[in-house]
Amino acid sequence: MARSKLFEGWSFKLKLPAPFDDPQYAGQKNMGRSKYNTNTSVGTATLHAPSLRALLAFAKLVNASEQGSPTDDLGAIGHQDATYRIAEYVSANKTDCVVFNPTTGKFITGRFIKGSDNAVPYTMGAGNCSGSALLFCLMPVFDEDSEFHDCMADFKEAMASGWPDMDAAFETALKLCDNMYRRIENAKGAGKAGIKLAIPTTGNISNLSQLAINNGSYSPTGAVYGDFSILKIGSRSTPVTKVVSHNDFVSQYQMTQRILTDRERAMVPKLPDWYIIPHEVVRVCEHAKLTTSSQQPMRNFLFRGEAGTGKTMGAQAIAAGLNLPYTLMTCSANTEISDLVGQFIPDADGTGHDSCFGDDELPKVSDIIMHPPSVYMALTGVYDDDKTEDDVLEKLVEAAVARLAVKEEKQGQKIRYVDTPLIEAMRHGYVCELQEPSCIANPGVLVGLNSLLDSCQEITLPTGERVKRHPDTVIVVTTNSDYAGCRDMNQSIISRMDLIYDIAAPDLATMVKRVMNVTGFTDEQEATKMALVVRDIAERCRETMITDGSCGMREFKSWVLSTMITKDPYESALSTIISSASADPDNRSDLVSTCLEKQYVRSF
Repeated sequence: MARSKLFEGWSFKLKLPAPFDDPQYAGQKNMGRSKYNTNTSVGTATLHAPSLRALLAFAKLVNASEQGSPTDDLGAIGHQDATYRIAEYVSANKTDCVVFNPTTGKFITGRFIKGSDNAVPYTMGAGNCSGSALLFCLMPVFDEDSEFHDCMADFKEAMASGWPDMDAAFETALKLCDNMYRRIENAKGAGKAGIKLAIPTTGNISNLSQLAINNGSYSPTGAVYGDFSILKIGSRSTPVTKVVSHNDFVSQYQMTQRILTDRERAMVPKLPDWYIIPHEVVRVCEHAKLTTSSQQPMRNFLFRGEAGTGKTMGAQAIAAGLNLPYTLMTCSANTEISDLVGQFIPDADGTGHDSCFGDDELPKVSDIIMHPPSVYMALTGVYDDDKTEDDVLEKLVEAAVARLAVKEEKQGQKIRYVDTPLIEAMRHGYVCELQEPSCIANPGVLVGLNSLLDSCQEITLPTGERVKRHPDTVIVVTTNSDYAGCRDMNQSIISRMDLIYDIAAPDLATMVKRVMNVTGFTDEQEATKMALVVRDIAERCRETMITDGSCGMREFKSWVLSTMITKDPYESALSTIISSASADPDNRSDLVSTCLEKQYVRSF
């Protein structure tokens, strides 16, 4: 049976924390099995380093809290109403903030390095994050089980007493680790005690951004143990976000006083009146402009988020704010380095025709039928009354083959190199959006661009020409996370991103305002009702693990536009938001009954 991400083989090879770091405690043991270890023939228990670190941190926090001692730097565990389990796990110079949704089994996590206000991504895997923070957040869930609760009481007492009997503590630790392991790995077999988790196979846990913390999306309403230091209790009120007008944004962040050509001015995006400029876009423009005079100007940016959250529109808005031309490259599974830096292609012969004849040179069928000798003379220069239609067609084929051969010979002699939009942006200082690089099958492709992602560096083209990156060039990487076909991006690429923003789905009010502005729909009450359905479908898909479709802003917009035509929201929903959410008939039927029919009834 394949292990979940929390218990992959590498995690069992990690060094055990003190006081269990004695080699005698390592490896599988025929003792300390929990009641959920039902394999009596070969069942064993093993100390698991990430689990043990979480157990030690939890015991230390609970002991300090119950004794009334300070809990500074010991972390915190709490909840947000009945919706989320929330924790702060402190280790060394970092704090991992973890939000767990018991309904979906999903985590949202942000790692805050001491002295920094911005979270860095939490990625599980060998050499990265071990998962202790996730298990620490689950401690109250584990403690709902009587076996775990009783063993945890013994474990806390042993810690408080200074571990007087390490053999007994070892057996207790074994049973606790085995209890956690079995209830996660065999969640179904453990019944009500089972803990179902949904951790991406990539190990990329959804990021808990500072923006989500600031606006109160994830805010503990109570602390069970310890004091939260990053996540603030009771800060659920959403601050009013300043709306930036187009006049105060467009072309207001020019990095230099360069003069654009007519073609370049036409390439600068024009923002539609309905577009609401996101805070992240303004921040990118500010960083790009204000670091221009520094030794390392900020020019590489990454937007991550679900489809339809406005990542591409944000990249275009950045170009408008910087007053720079915008180019775009979309990656696929088969993208190679040659697709990104340019290719050699045959040069056309300049005729503009795909046929070997010009349009005016081709004889008409009616001409051939009416008087074959005249057509024959046009083709050969020889007039003969005896020539028939077959003679004309024979000469016509001969002439076509001859001219095609000439054309192929000419094309074979003319090869030219073509810049990609990326190289064009590098040469001339444009904004280039690199779309979906996480879809590229070969992980080494983007590494080939490292020299260009570094500021003011060079890359050698297939022609031998060395192209130096223009100092105004801005690269905006936009990608989805946890979608089918997405892969981990190479760490060397991530490290070259100056700012990384996780673009969250808009709230209900923003969804309504945006779709009304885009579509011209005027019934705000109806639009709000439809937005509720979209939100419910998205949540239902997360809860039931429906992952073969999408339900977001694009689908919402299509639904509204279709409804403006059909005048029937139910009918339009079936071919827009419902059909887009899943290709499986049973899934669609479930979404109709649980989400759509809560707001609308079938009218046909």
